[in-house]
Order: sequence, then C-alpha cells, then structure tokens
Amino acid sequence: MGLFHAVFLGIIQGLTEFLPISSSGHLVLFQYLFGIKEPEIFFDVAVHMGTLMAVCIFFSRELKGIARVLFSVSTWSGGDENFWQPFIKKPEMRLLTLIIVGTIPTGVIGLAFRSAADTIFSSVRLVGGMLLVTGLILWFTRGLKKGGRNTGKMTLWDGLTVGLMQGVAVLPGISRSGATIGIALLRGLDREAAACYSFLLSIPAILGAMTLELYQARGSVSPAMAPVLLGACAAGLVGYGALKVLVHILKKGELYVFAPYCWLVGAIAIGWSFLWGC
Repeated sequence: MGLFHAVFLGIIQGLTEFLPISSSGHLVLFQYLFGIKEPEIFFDVAVHMGTLMAVCIFFSRELKGIARVLFSVSTWSGGDENFWQPFIKKPEMRLLTLIIVGTIPTGVIGLAFRSAADTIFSSVRLVGGMLLVTGLILWFTRGLKKGGRNTGKMTLWDGLTVGLMQGVAVLPGISRSGATIGIALLRGLDREAAACYSFLLSIPAILGAMTLELYQARGSVSPAMAPVLLGACAAGLVGYGALKVLVHILKKGELYVFAPYCWLVGAIAIGWSFLWGC
C-alpha cells in the first residue's frame, strides 16, 4: 500500500467510523476501487487504533469518571450493603455495567460472523444493500422529539438492544454509529445519552476486533511502518473532527440527513456490482 492510499483510507476510516455512513462499507468499496483485494490486517488495526484514541479523548471526562469511581475505596466500603449496590446507586458504575451488558451480544454476533468474514467483506453488492438499510434506520429517527431518558435511567434491555445492533453492524454497509444511536433514540434515550453510550460501547468492540485481527496475523510479515502510521494519524485526527460534527448534528435532531447519502451510495454500489460482477 502506497502512502497516498494509506492516508486516503485513513481519512475515509476517520470520517465514516463516526459519521453514520459505515466505515467498513466504504473501506470495502475503496479497497476494491484501488485494487487491494486482500485486507491488510496491520493497517486495519492501526486505523482502528486511531479512531479508538479519538473516542477516548472526546469522552475522556466520562471515562475518567468511571475509572475514578471504579477504583475508589469508598465505592466498595458500603458496610452492610451488598456487592451490587455501587452498580445500582452510582451513575458511573451503572454506565459501566451497561457497557459490559451491551458488549455481550456484540461479541457473540461478531464471533458468529467470523468464519464468513472473507465472503461478506468482499461483496460490493452486500455493502450496497446494507447501506440502504442504514439509510432506513437513520430516516426512522426523523421527527423524534427532543428529550428522553439519560444514561442514569437506561435499563438492561436498552443495553442489550443497542449491543445487538452493534453486533449486526459487523456487516459492511451497516453503520455502527447509525444503528446504535438510531435504536437508542427509538427506545427513548435523549440525544446526548444515545451518543455517549454508543461511542463508549464501541471501545470494547474495537479492542476486541483489534485483538482478533492481531491474533490471526501472528507470524505474518510486518508491513512498512510509514503507511501504517500515516493512516492511523489520519484516521485519528479526522475521526475526532467527524465525532464533533456528528454530536453537533445529533443535538439538533438531524441524524436523518445522512439517509439520502447512504441510499445514493448504496444504489451506486448495487449497480456497480451488477455491471462488474463484484
């Protein structure tokens, strides 16, 4: 992979990881366009690391709050209270619990699709169809009123449902952010809570995917580091900016504005697949 391709794909990853238009779907399309038939695992891990750092920096206050309460002696010195009381009474511990709960269906679905990864990540037609589905999910958020439940009032069913949608987003073309934020809004969460939970939930998912990819790549020849580092930096910097833009748009209640783009790209991808047989 050349430096130009690495930076370009890093920018695409950074934009599409957070904007609800599917990063995996766009990477499949552009890798096919560039003639990169086999996924470059080290590069893929690097750009995901870049976007992971963007999430951690953007939501550093929430992550610090969870860490502070989790490792505080006072959290676990409740006297006669049982072990689960901190998870019920403290908002930060409740949020951590919901992240763990939401990660379970994501992990199960991700592992189930693992054997089919080579097939689904090479089908332009599948990407096109799933982008059409993403557009529908985004469009269904149109007209939802401002307000709703915050993370302190989320239920376990909320966490499981959002985690299930994150697992489904393993399909290229299904936007992880679009699917998780969309279902969170439809379940009655307020906009800030939907964004916060969606992106905090992405942290263990990205770490898990990176671990699996590195495990599969054990013994592989290391790639040239310059393209990998440039791609990671591009993904992180552009991703942070994209995250700020998405949260701003979400606060205005206009997540649905991305639906026409998903439909357009999805239709082009399907037409392209029939024309070129891919």
